[in-house]
Amino acid sequence: MKIERISCFEVIVPAHDGVVDSKGMQKPLHKLPVGSKPGWSVQFDQVAKLILKMELDNGVIGWGELYRGHDWKMVEDIANVLIGMDLRGITLQKLPFTFCREYDGFECAIWDAYAKSYQMRVVDLLGGPVQEKIKVGAWSSHRHIEEIGYLAKKYLDQGYDCLKFKCDLEDDVVGWCSEIKSAAPGMSVILDPNERWENSGEARKRLDVLKEIGNVLCLEDPIPRWQLNEYSRLRSYGSIPIVLHVSLPYILHGQKIEDAIRAIQHEAVDGFNFNCGLANFQKLDHVATVAGLPCWHGSEIDLGILEAMYVHSAAASKSCVWPSDIFGQLIRSHDLLKKPLKIHAPYIELPKGDGLGVEPDEAAIKEFQTSFKSYTI
Repeated sequence: MKIERISCFEVIVPAHDGVVDSKGMQKPLHKLPVGSKPGWSVQFDQVAKLILKMELDNGVIGWGELYRGHDWKMVEDIANVLIGMDLRGITLQKLPFTFCREYDGFECAIWDAYAKSYQMRVVDLLGGPVQEKIKVGAWSSHRHIEEIGYLAKKYLDQGYDCLKFKCDLEDDVVGWCSEIKSAAPGMSVILDPNERWENSGEARKRLDVLKEIGNVLCLEDPIPRWQLNEYSRLRSYGSIPIVLHVSLPYILHGQKIEDAIRAIQHEAVDGFNFNCGLANFQKLDHVATVAGLPCWHGSEIDLGILEAMYVHSAAASKSCVWPSDIFGQLIRSHDLLKKPLKIHAPYIELPKGDGLGVEPDEAAIKEFQTSFKSYTI
């Protein structure tokens, strides 16, 4: 089970036309800086991702996928640590390199290879599934109001019963929810301002009317995350659940597992959006489960390998019952898998087979490839 080669395929996979936001809107969604460009200045599908192919001396191949915006120097450093190591000497709960934004992608490849070597599923390394299918939702970014009814009905007709929107203070979220209630009865809504409603006063203006419409499932990160006292007040203000997004890959923003514990201590939230790797998601699930709070699995609108990892994490999670952000195949022009993850909306199935249970499409990977590096013994 010695790691002999790690191949790194850098890819850029664009979104389908028209699925992200309304024509003419210029509101990029990548929250982190890209080089010298500030956060919120580059659209997510313009930022490269890295696909990992990890080859063991027993013939097993483990696949991983990094979050967008990888650091090649960190990738190289991690690869040099891992090359020549035997997976049997690695502690899966704590890999032999520092936690970083690239950590979860390498964890994905290591767990996939480890599970395959023992003819197991990744979910079995987490203790086995507590659910065989995961609730998922549809998604959109900012939209003109005249498109909202059509969009909601389209997804409802496909079987989805929840639609998540990115939004800011300029968006008419009250109008959106009214349109959805009329055009797609039974469709619930998750609103995600990404902290951009600025303060609790702005949030309360919207909550007063939204609770009367009655189709908002929850409100995620309405105001800056450090204002936990204000989160607590918003939670007690009305009937719409308040959610905190804990995204461990946002190392630049200092997000940590402890954020979930502090939110519970402050009685600030009704649930969570958790986004992270396998071992850490299980830790966060245990925190939410003990607190009696629900969660969903977040994402960065990823490709098929990382989304398969999310499904395994969610399947082993008791608290993961709200619609997860596993909708990449709705948005991206290719998921880089030979067979896409099986979605029977509003659920996605736990993949069958060893490891992650998916087979990457190497021809498609090469089609979208922008760079390549390989590390060997």
